[in-house]
Amino acid sequence: MVKHSALKQARPKKHDQAASGLRELKNAKTRSLAPELDRLIHERLRLGIVSALAANESLTFNDLKSLMNTTDGNLSVHARKLEDAGYITCTKFFEGRVPKTEYKLTASGRRALESYLNHMETLIQQMRNR
Repeated sequence: MVKHSALKQARPKKHDQAASGLRELKNAKTRSLAPELDRLIHERLRLGIVSALAANESLTFNDLKSLMNTTDGNLSVHARKLEDAGYITCTKFFEGRVPKTEYKLTASGRRALESYLNHMETLIQQMRNR
């Protein structure tokens, strides 16, 4: 039986070190080809929200919830992050006695999405040209 302290001190085998070095080299090349993505938009649900709003003039909370197939809380948290960044606006109003929440993409949000998409297209093209 190997003690826990012995596992910590075990040295990686040479082929493990070589594989690790190759991974680091590949990651460095990828990083140099593509600077950091906009992490705010890169998250799956936020990208979905921004994309849906880019294709529509506006969407209600329930429309987005249905499109994204998510929970109220999850949508609310991600929409708030986009709103705080100035990428979307949120308007609350009543339709009769029913409260409604409507979201729209801002000009800043549209620019951020276009920049993100251009960045992804560049990455895809670079990977295909290898």
